[in-house]
Amino acid sequence: MSMAAPHFHSSIQVFALFHLILIFSSLLHTATATPSHQQEQEEDTPVTRFQRYLRINTAHPAPDYYSAVSFLKAQAHSLGLTSNTFEFTPGKPLLLLTWPGSNPSLPSILLNSHLDSVPAEPAKWLHPPFSAHRTSDGKIFARGAQDDKCIAVQYLEAIRNLKARAFSPLRSVHISLVPDEEIGGLNGAAKFVESDDFLRLNVGFALDEGQATPGDEFRVFYADRIPWNVIIRAKGVPGHGARMYDGSAMENLMESMEAVSRFRESQFDVVKAGKALNGEVVSVNPVYVKAGVTSDDGFAMNVQPSEAEAGFDLRLTPTTDPDEMRRRIAKEWAPAVRNMSYEITEKGPIRDYMGRPIMTATNDSNPWWSVFKQAITSIGEKLSSPEILASTTDARYLRQKGIPALGFSPMKNTPILLHDHNEHLKDTVFMKGIQVYESLISSLSTFTEASY
Repeated sequence: MSMAAPHFHSSIQVFALFHLILIFSSLLHTATATPSHQQEQEEDTPVTRFQRYLRINTAHPAPDYYSAVSFLKAQAHSLGLTSNTFEFTPGKPLLLLTWPGSNPSLPSILLNSHLDSVPAEPAKWLHPPFSAHRTSDGKIFARGAQDDKCIAVQYLEAIRNLKARAFSPLRSVHISLVPDEEIGGLNGAAKFVESDDFLRLNVGFALDEGQATPGDEFRVFYADRIPWNVIIRAKGVPGHGARMYDGSAMENLMESMEAVSRFRESQFDVVKAGKALNGEVVSVNPVYVKAGVTSDDGFAMNVQPSEAEAGFDLRLTPTTDPDEMRRRIAKEWAPAVRNMSYEITEKGPIRDYMGRPIMTATNDSNPWWSVFKQAITSIGEKLSSPEILASTTDARYLRQKGIPALGFSPMKNTPILLHDHNEHLKDTVFMKGIQVYESLISSLSTFTEASY
């Protein structure tokens, strides 16, 4: 016993010292962890929420729609908005958020944004395209920063601010977050507007995406150009690469491409002369050429192929005569007498349900236009002259139903970078857009005269 006692006391001292070390480490961890936790809380801002959304990779060909829907639904529920998720096509969810109005019998307001984005080539970016990296001067680099994840978050942040001021809309306000816009919207917005779920919304007016402007006036779009995919195919007698004769497949295709090029230049000359904006003429651009007889090291250079084809992106204005365009393609671009054939894929409607050009009026005949303009000028901002969007959005499906819809993304003094490398948006521009949507949502949702 006398020999064991010193060892026993020594063990107690060691244990006590170890216990004190654990307590000190815990206190030190708490002291250092608390500021970090506070910092995380402070960083839950509109900009960081925007960054979190941008980091969800919804680029084709494999957009992560479900993560995007989960994120947006969580944001909406934190604001007390209701949500419904539809899958008109399996694997392609569409999220509908609703802020009920005090007079839901009035036609509602719809704010649309698409979930998907185009692919990015990371090696050609200054910062990884799904990092949402924010530079010291406030530029947020990410695919979708301009096209068009910005407006989805701005809608929600504007509602957050309006709710904080105890604002209550008269008309119900809906936010639709739709899939597949970048590949035509046929499995997204196109099916949505044909559904009973959409019909029950009783939409009276809608906003969709627009474009940035390097100038200091916001751009607004009352129509989109209509996309056609055109494939021209040529056939001819194959032959030795050294022979020269009429009617080869490549020669026929090149003649057609020259005819297309002449038409393109005739349209582009009008734009370059300042007589029309880009969206006011028909554009056509070659996007691929496919020909040649393959060999182990590429192509057989001494063989003239018997078939060749080229693909074109054709964009028609809302007032273009589609029948006249078809005649031009058949007679000038792909005449059968030269062993030519063609295929046209019309991507979306070209006339509304009454057979009219798909356009939204921007004059006194449209009471929503006056409300929209006033909401912009009331916060000291300006609009440039209304335009036809040179590209295409899901707004065309709304307009096709006779619903007035404007394309609008509040990004001024900003380079146009949609689908470009290094797509980015400045944090100050993003925050200004929230203020703009506060004015728009409050004005549009309390307007009572347009009740048709």
